[in-house]
Amino acid sequence: MLNSANNNSLQHPVTAPSEINMNGYNRKSPQKRRYDMPKYAVPPKKKTSKERIPQPKNTVAMLNELRHGLIYKLESQTGPVHAPLFTISVEVDGQKYLGQGRSKKVARIEAAATALRSFIQFKDGAVLSPLKPSGNLDFTSDEHLENGIENLSNQKLVEHIETLMLTEKKSNLTSLEQPTLRLQMFCMSQNVSKSAIAVDGQKKVPDKGPVMLLYELFNDVNFECNNIDGAQNNCRFKMTVTINEKKFDGTGPSKKLAKNAAAKAALASLCNISYSPMVVPQKNVPLPIDDKSSSMELPQIHADTIGRLVLEKFMEVIKGQEAYSRRKVLAGIVMTENMNFCEAKVISVSTGTKCVSGEHMSVNGAVLNDSHAEIVSRRCLLKYLYAQLDLQCNQATAYQSIFVRNTDGQYPYKLKSGVHFHLYINTAPCGDARIFSPHENDTGVDKHPNRKARGQLRTKIESGEGTIPVKSSDGIQTWDGVLQGQRLLTMSCSDKIARWNIVGIQGSLLSSIIEPVYLHSIVLGSLLHPEHMYRAVCGRIEKSIQGLPPPYHLNKPRLALVTSAEPRNQAKAPNFGINWTIGDTELEVVNSLTGRTIGGQVSRITKQAFFVKYGFLMKNLPGIPIRKVTTDYGQTKANVKDYQTAKLELFSAFKREDLGSWLKKPIEQDEFGLVE
Repeated sequence: MLNSANNNSLQHPVTAPSEINMNGYNRKSPQKRRYDMPKYAVPPKKKTSKERIPQPKNTVAMLNELRHGLIYKLESQTGPVHAPLFTISVEVDGQKYLGQGRSKKVARIEAAATALRSFIQFKDGAVLSPLKPSGNLDFTSDEHLENGIENLSNQKLVEHIETLMLTEKKSNLTSLEQPTLRLQMFCMSQNVSKSAIAVDGQKKVPDKGPVMLLYELFNDVNFECNNIDGAQNNCRFKMTVTINEKKFDGTGPSKKLAKNAAAKAALASLCNISYSPMVVPQKNVPLPIDDKSSSMELPQIHADTIGRLVLEKFMEVIKGQEAYSRRKVLAGIVMTENMNFCEAKVISVSTGTKCVSGEHMSVNGAVLNDSHAEIVSRRCLLKYLYAQLDLQCNQATAYQSIFVRNTDGQYPYKLKSGVHFHLYINTAPCGDARIFSPHENDTGVDKHPNRKARGQLRTKIESGEGTIPVKSSDGIQTWDGVLQGQRLLTMSCSDKIARWNIVGIQGSLLSSIIEPVYLHSIVLGSLLHPEHMYRAVCGRIEKSIQGLPPPYHLNKPRLALVTSAEPRNQAKAPNFGINWTIGDTELEVVNSLTGRTIGGQVSRITKQAFFVKYGFLMKNLPGIPIRKVTTDYGQTKANVKDYQTAKLELFSAFKREDLGSWLKKPIEQDEFGLVE
C-alpha cells in the first residue's frame, strides 16, 4: 500500500513548481484527473461572421499588389530613445518616396501612401501628387495640400484604388477598358497624360520593358512557346501571348527576344504603346530631325500587319518551289483603301540582292538590270498598274480599276481617293540608309559636319553585294567601256527610293497617262535608324529641291519597324530572285546575274514587256490625246516633259548638296522600238 501510495503521489503531484504564483500561494489542483472523453471531441465554437471579416488593407499591401518586389529601406532614425521618429523609403519606377512615423510599420505605411498618391488619377482629372519629402518632414504642415486638393486619408486612398480595381473586373468592359487603373498609373509614372497613349497621339518609348509593362496593365497574360524553326545555328523562336482571349505572336533568335516581340505586338494593338525607334526614347536627346519622327511614324499595328501579310504571301507563293525560298532580302508592296488594313491586298512579293553582269546587258530591254528585292517589287507594282489601266479599256470593267478618269487635270487618269501603297523590306535598303553602326548611338550633333560620308550617292557593284560612293564624274557609263571590263554600276536602293519620292513610283511611261503615285509608308524588318533612313529617302535634298512641276513634289513616306525583327542572315546570298504579282498563277525565278529567268526566257517585268503594255494602252485607253508610239523606248520616255523636268531637278539637288552625280546606264540600252 505504501508503494502504491508513493507511486500514485509521483504520478499525480499535488503541486508543481510552475503553479506557485508571485504571492507565494499554491494553486490547488485535483488529485486525480477524470478521463471523460477523447481529446478534441468537443467541436470548437464556430466563429461568428464578425470574427471572419478580414482586416482592411493598408497602403503597403495595396502597393505590393500593384508593384511587385518593392524594397523598403530605413533612411534614418531621429528623436530621443523613448520617442523615436523613423524615416522609411520605397523606390517605385525609379522614384524614391519617403514616409515617417513613430514606428517602422507606420513609416512604411506612410511611404507606400506617398507612392500611391503619386500615380492615382481620379475621374474628374484631379491628380493626387506625391508628398514632397524634405529633410525635416512636418506632417502637421499644409505642404501636402497641392492644386487645392486635400490629401485623402490612407484608408480612403486604399478604398478608392480597390473601387477602381473592382471596376476593371466587370464583364461588360472591353479589353481596352480593363487596364484602366494600371494604365493611369503608367501614364502618371511616365509623367505624361493619358492622351499621350491615344490612337492618333504620338508617344514616347516607355522606360519599362514590354513584358513587365504587359503584366502590369493586364491580369490574364499567358505566354507560350509554339515552335522553333530555322537551322540549329540560326534558330528562330516563336512566342504567343494570350490576353483576354486574343493572341499575339512574336519571333526572335532567343525565347527572351521572341517574348519581347510578342509583348510589343500586344501593347501596340491593345494600348497603342509603341517601342518603335521612330518614337524618341524618353531618356535620350531628341533626334536632330525636329519633329519629323513624330509626324512620320506609321502606327505600329499597321506596320506589323504589313510585314505579316508580305511574309505570309511569300510562304504561300513559294509552296511547291521551296528550292527557291533561300533569300537574304525579302520585299513586298501592300495596298490599302482608306487605310483599312483588314482588307489590305499584297500586290507584289520579291527576293534578290544582285545586279546583272555587264556582259549580259541587252540592247532590246530583255533583261532585268537590278534584281534587288525592293526594286523588283516596285517593277511588279508597275505590272499591276498596267493591269488596272487595262480595266479602263473596257467600259464593263472600268469600275473595278483603282484608277478613275481625271476631268480637271492634265493627266487623263488618277488614283482613286484613299488608295495607298506600302513598301515592306526586311532590312534597310542598301546605300545611304544602311551606312551606320546599329550598336552606336550617333544621334545628336555630328562631330564631323564636313565629312562627305553622310548622304552620298552610292552605287551597287555588278554581281556582288554592297555599295560604294559615286566618283566625281559626269555620270556617264559607256557600253564599250563596260564590255571592255569596266564594272556596270547601278544606283543604290536608297538613292532609287529617294528618286521615287520625287518623280513617283509609276515610271516615266505611265507618267504620260496618270498623275504621280507615291509610297505612303516604308516598313522595315530590321536596321531602321530613323535619322539615317529619313535622310536617305527624302531628307538630304529637302532643302535644295525646287521648281518641281505640279503635281510632282517631295514625298515624305511614313516609316516603321516591325516588332518581330528579322535576324541577321550570315548565309551567302543566292544568285537568283523570285517575283510574284497579284493575279499571277505562279512565281517567276530570275537569274540575277543574267537578268533572265532560270529557263533563259525574258522576264515579265522587263522594259521590253512594259513597252508592249504601254503601246497597247496608247491604242485602246479612252481619253488619250496622242495614240501612236513612233519613237524608241528612250525617246518615248524623254517626251514626258514634266517627268523629265522633275528627274533633272532631282539630279541637280544632289549636285547642289555636293552628294555626287547620278550615274546613268549606257544609252544604248534604251534604243529599241515596239515590235509591230
